[in-house]
Amino acid sequence: MTVHELPAGIRVAVENADDDATFTLTEAPTGDRRKVTVPSISTALADLTARCTSWPQAAAVCDDVLRSVDPAGPTRPGVITESLAYSTLQAGPEFARWLAERGPAVAPRLPEPVQAERDGNTLYVRFNRPQRHNAFSTDARAALLEALEVARLDPSVDEVVLSGNGRSFCSGGDLAEFGTFDDPASAHLARTRHSPALMLDELTARLGLRCRADVHGQVLGSGLEMAAYCGRIRCDPHATLGLPELALGLIPGAGGTVSVTRRIGRWRTAYLVLSGQPIDAATALAWGLVDETTTI
Repeated sequence: MTVHELPAGIRVAVENADDDATFTLTEAPTGDRRKVTVPSISTALADLTARCTSWPQAAAVCDDVLRSVDPAGPTRPGVITESLAYSTLQAGPEFARWLAERGPAVAPRLPEPVQAERDGNTLYVRFNRPQRHNAFSTDARAALLEALEVARLDPSVDEVVLSGNGRSFCSGGDLAEFGTFDDPASAHLARTRHSPALMLDELTARLGLRCRADVHGQVLGSGLEMAAYCGRIRCDPHATLGLPELALGLIPGAGGTVSVTRRIGRWRTAYLVLSGQPIDAATALAWGLVDETTTI
């Protein structure tokens, strides 16, 4: 068995699956969740080496968190572990470097960032910042929690459908808002005390497949992480799914180390984060990241 030692302690096996590796690369089709099929192993290793060299702290923390979180266990401890690690990286030099490179930015306040509509016993919740591919903002989080609270408190709501208006479901956190919290500790408390992930997890525990996400367009970062908590994901065949946070010096911060790992295993989750490579709907379906492909 060949195992490549990448920067930050990342161990990538080749062809023969290794449980202890971060993941295994292969050029052959596979249903093994420990493996990722790539067009060229040598090219993938070169790209992964470059990314782990550029963001070694975030890469190491990603590997640590994914190995620490028990996807079969309760959700809240996993979300807290992820958030503490995320806050640590927010205070680190890699995120500071990204902020400096981005420069000053202001996230626009858009009216009604989330729409909620009840039809009989079904609650439809839609992200509504189409001008920004429904990038997830602080006001969108507050509005989403308010909408989901209706379903949580009213037992007559027996179906919840989460979707997005415009060209995308949700392109992840609004990058213009990153770095606006006063300190990482406050950010951690906000993420864990006001968590759509925990709310969606609770609703799925009650509703099962009737808590559903309909995703299309860009399904990235926090958008994918939240959708993965739903009992069922319907995905447009042309959607693009991924976890791009490493390039900010961060890891998933909306509960994705729990929700995505439950669906596809820690190995493929690590690949999505460390490679930054998005996948198409067909791959997502084959991996079990989504449950159905259909035109949304």
